[in-house]
Amino acid sequence: MRKVRSFFGPSVRGQYVIEQQIQFADQKQEFNKRPTKIGRRSLSRSISQSSTDSYSSELMGMSNQNNGKQMVEIVWKKMKLFIETAASYTDSSDDETSPRDKQQKNSKGSSDFCIKNIKQADFGRREIEIAEQEMPALMALRKRAQGEKPLAGAKIVGCTHITAQTAVLMETLAALGAQCRWAACNIYSTQNEVAAALAENGYPVFAWKGESEDDFWWCIDRCVNVEGWQPNMILDDGGDLTHWIYKKYPNMFKKIKGIVEESVTGVHRLYQLSKAGKLCVPAMNVNDSVTKQKFDNLYCCRESILDGLKRTTDVMFGGKQVVVCGYGEVGKGCCAALKAMGSIVYVTEIDPICALQACMDGFRLVKLNEVIRQVDIVITCTGNKNVVTREHLDRMKNGCIVCNMGHSNTEIDVASLRTPELTWERVRSQVDHVIWPDGKRIVLLAEGRLLNLSCSTVPTFVLSITATTQALAMIELYNAPEGRYKQDVYLLPKKMDEYVASLHLPTFDAHLTELSDEQAKYLGLNKNGPFKPNYYRY
Repeated sequence: MRKVRSFFGPSVRGQYVIEQQIQFADQKQEFNKRPTKIGRRSLSRSISQSSTDSYSSELMGMSNQNNGKQMVEIVWKKMKLFIETAASYTDSSDDETSPRDKQQKNSKGSSDFCIKNIKQADFGRREIEIAEQEMPALMALRKRAQGEKPLAGAKIVGCTHITAQTAVLMETLAALGAQCRWAACNIYSTQNEVAAALAENGYPVFAWKGESEDDFWWCIDRCVNVEGWQPNMILDDGGDLTHWIYKKYPNMFKKIKGIVEESVTGVHRLYQLSKAGKLCVPAMNVNDSVTKQKFDNLYCCRESILDGLKRTTDVMFGGKQVVVCGYGEVGKGCCAALKAMGSIVYVTEIDPICALQACMDGFRLVKLNEVIRQVDIVITCTGNKNVVTREHLDRMKNGCIVCNMGHSNTEIDVASLRTPELTWERVRSQVDHVIWPDGKRIVLLAEGRLLNLSCSTVPTFVLSITATTQALAMIELYNAPEGRYKQDVYLLPKKMDEYVASLHLPTFDAHLTELSDEQAKYLGLNKNGPFKPNYYRY
């Protein structure tokens, strides 16, 4: 027996307690040496604080009773339970088999899905239930309209980020009468446990975190190309789904009533198709709706840019020099957050109006070449391509962090970094060091893909606004009488934007002022809106 000083007095029994604690610590160290891919990953959020408190009080009781042997048994039992729970929650990445090669079925016997691990469904369901609490408008829409079933007969094929918030949207569309098949618009943003929960509930979902490019297009094809089922509505984020159908299954557009698109990149592609006379169905531009632009793009990015950078790099923002490429709504949100944290923020911009806004907000407008050698962080949010080129990357200082907040992965020329003279070193999930021959390295996040949804999360409440806008756009296009919408790109009607906003106001216990008849007549408005003309800039 080792000689240790007892916290419980000089008794041998007290020494035995401490000795057992030391032995347990040794066993724990030995356990940590064993090869495992579970250990340092995020553990289950389902282990409640109450169970932790119960565990602590149980140990304290044992300690007071000087019953060391029982205390060690309890510790080991709780430790084992904790590890088992964590193992079932995490991605089970010790199984390197591609989901495409697995045979999985849900509890109802269906196999019309392809996800990482169907066993994670219970955890995903809890994530969805949490999201529902922060998505009041969607839940209100589900409650008000599910009796009418305004989407009865709709067959929606979707390609968006598959998160708990998207799951609430999908289940709302289903409650309104639609059938849904879904793939992911980003290879890194899928929450595997949420995909499992959707698959368990019978939704054909084809997505998992860490897909290859080939997997990405395969999943989209599995959503679209299915015997006995053809979509009549498209909900897209980025335009990849629309592009795939145009490329592979153009005849499907004969039965498709409309497209709802929510990203800058996807909307740009739609306008290109429209200009070329190749857009053969009506499309709703959700991205430029007021509720999407002013809330999702601005307020969401204002919070999630800091979250994404902190989780991946642990960087301190105070005093850091940051250049933000683009001063649209996403850029405005990023700049405001970084400025508030004490960063020195530069802005690049091609639009003189946005550029003047940046100057009036206190940011220095520069060309990227002027500051690329000195900045600590480079953030792109333009929706363009080759904003940060290999020349820029070569001139960056050692340790510069490079990331993208735009939808597409084209803003940073990542392909130019995959050359023999550069070394890639994965340091943690979604974080790569790209090392030059002289030892200089940059920190590349999410391989140039969307930072917030690839590396962290986004505020659920803001996504409620966007998701409600998407749902209303779906209802509008699906139920519109023939001839209302031609083969062109449309903005969401102003009345719908106002309705989406009004559904979220009760969360803040907000009380709208109502116009009197005299005031409404004076302004030439309907008392119930819309309150602003279409040309109004909020």
